[in-house]
Amino acid sequence: MISVESLKVEFGVKPLFSGASFVINDRDRIALVGKNGAGKSTMLKILCGMQKPTEGQVAVPNGCTVGYLPQVMVLQDNTTVKEEAQKAFADIRKLAEKIDSMNRELAERTDYESEGYAELVEKFTTEHDRYMMMGADNYEAEIERTLIGLGFKRTDFDRPTSEFSGGWRMRIELAKILLSKPDVLLLDEPTNHLDIQSIQWLEQFLVQSAKAVVLVSHDRAFINNITNRTLEISCGKVIDYRVKYNEYVELRKERREQQLRAYENQQKEIADLKDFIERFRYKPTKAVQVQSRIKQLEKIVPIEVDEVDNSAMHLKFPPCLRSGDFPIICEDVRKDYGEHTVFSNVSLTIKRGEKVAFVGRNGEGKSTLVKCIMNEIPFDGMLRVGHNVQIGYFAQNQAQMLDENLTVFDTIDRVAKGEVRLKINDILGAFMFGGEASEKKVRVLSGGERSRLAMIRLLLSPVNFLILDEPTNHLDMPSKDVLKEAINAFDGTAIIVSHDREFLDGLVSKVYEFADGKVREHIGGIYDYLSSIDDASIVVSTGNTKKPEEANNEQKTSGGSSSPADDTSSGKESYAERKERMKKISRAEKAVKESERKIEKMEARLKELDDILCQPENASDMTLITEYTSTKKALDEEVERWEEYSMQLEELSKL
Repeated sequence: MISVESLKVEFGVKPLFSGASFVINDRDRIALVGKNGAGKSTMLKILCGMQKPTEGQVAVPNGCTVGYLPQVMVLQDNTTVKEEAQKAFADIRKLAEKIDSMNRELAERTDYESEGYAELVEKFTTEHDRYMMMGADNYEAEIERTLIGLGFKRTDFDRPTSEFSGGWRMRIELAKILLSKPDVLLLDEPTNHLDIQSIQWLEQFLVQSAKAVVLVSHDRAFINNITNRTLEISCGKVIDYRVKYNEYVELRKERREQQLRAYENQQKEIADLKDFIERFRYKPTKAVQVQSRIKQLEKIVPIEVDEVDNSAMHLKFPPCLRSGDFPIICEDVRKDYGEHTVFSNVSLTIKRGEKVAFVGRNGEGKSTLVKCIMNEIPFDGMLRVGHNVQIGYFAQNQAQMLDENLTVFDTIDRVAKGEVRLKINDILGAFMFGGEASEKKVRVLSGGERSRLAMIRLLLSPVNFLILDEPTNHLDMPSKDVLKEAINAFDGTAIIVSHDREFLDGLVSKVYEFADGKVREHIGGIYDYLSSIDDASIVVSTGNTKKPEEANNEQKTSGGSSSPADDTSSGKESYAERKERMKKISRAEKAVKESERKIEKMEARLKELDDILCQPENASDMTLITEYTSTKKALDEEVERWEEYSMQLEELSKL
């Protein structure tokens, strides 16, 4: 579909990348990856024709359409949400007007036998057939499905776009691009302003409906669920891995090890050549050999090695005083803005050491409840912060509270204590402030850079209660890994507001869902929560309930589709039933583990006794024989119990 040949881009002395050649084929799902500044966004702009390369060419066949979603764009303010989405069908609407005009003319004319009338009838029939083939009768329904899938409500359709925040307006633009059904979709960080449900809907859409996709994203779960190919921009080259993202990560490790070995061998060769040249430079008898070594040295092309992955670095929050047993207790908390109720009857208790997630669609009150906890806004009901709780709070506005006259390094140096001060440059590098960037003044930093700097400050602050509101929005994958490991090792309590499933996975043990003015508790991790909800918007919007990975495996095979009713016939268990079931599962898991521990202990003792009884002097020792017999009997009984517990656990897990 799109052919790229010998592409080179340079903004300074050193090219951003060069010699890039690849082809984007139909049904390709490509993840474009590389460190910040490698040229990912530049590559997308070149592919869509917004920017010209220094050398090389991009061949796009005639009739091939390209849809491009940049990270930042200027949107219009003079239309409603629905009117803006309808622009994706401008050609269909023009054709509809043309057909209506011809239809009126046919109704008004009476020269039925004339040649002109017959030509008009034929033209009307042709245009009408084309109109129907374009799926014109269904485009209003498509608009509705797409807007609802991206998180809009039907009541939003007639609201002016000017009433929406930048994030919601980006969703409108994304809807327009998806509705236009381009042959190639180029998406630059499409999940930045989406909630979990909308991200899942977009995953399903891209896997099932899109033709070819090239995307840049720091959401690991998102790109791994979608992609079947990975293009990496590294060391000024574009390397094509024909595997999905997770497999690429493993292959990249192997490639980097090979690079390191080759680099070390080359460095040894260079050192040997230089050593020979220095030793015999002034000996006339060795002049020919010296000149030969000099020429050999000049011909060597230096091997470049990918930058060291700083995600291997470990960070820990500094020690802090122990908080009370219940850092947060809410009873019947309610928040209204005028006549609009954000949430009501919120009752929850967060215990010391728990790490919980706040999830839900944008605007449902996640950040609002956080502000209530921080006592930044008034509310109704009882909300108590426990004894000795020291809160570390990260929100987007925290970035505005940095001292603009300090450098990045000085900002961190002022909060770092002890041995951490020796690692400041490593920490800054892990959060994309390596090299000269550490000497930048805070006042010249972008919003995203300030957010990252505020996050580093928080990591080095002594707190026992963390509240993180969308902490991963401006972080790349290695930075997320550093942050996730630090929170996992944190022995305090944490509330994390995030839509990043990969980040939350293995980090939280409880999920609070914000929806329809209520807050519901879900025991378990983020994927336990996602598997328990029955999100109608995803089903309605795609007409298909398959998970992205299932659809990816099928690669849009022809044939019948499953009925949505089949997936929902089992119904949704109540919160109380689910909570009780989770308790039973927990008890069953403990019983299985305890039984396994006993079996392991008895098997070890039997092996010891067996070894002892094999010795001639102990063969007739009745005490040992009796112990062996009783232990063997107890082991058999315990194995039976283990089988029982395991069956119970299996049955509970199937419910």
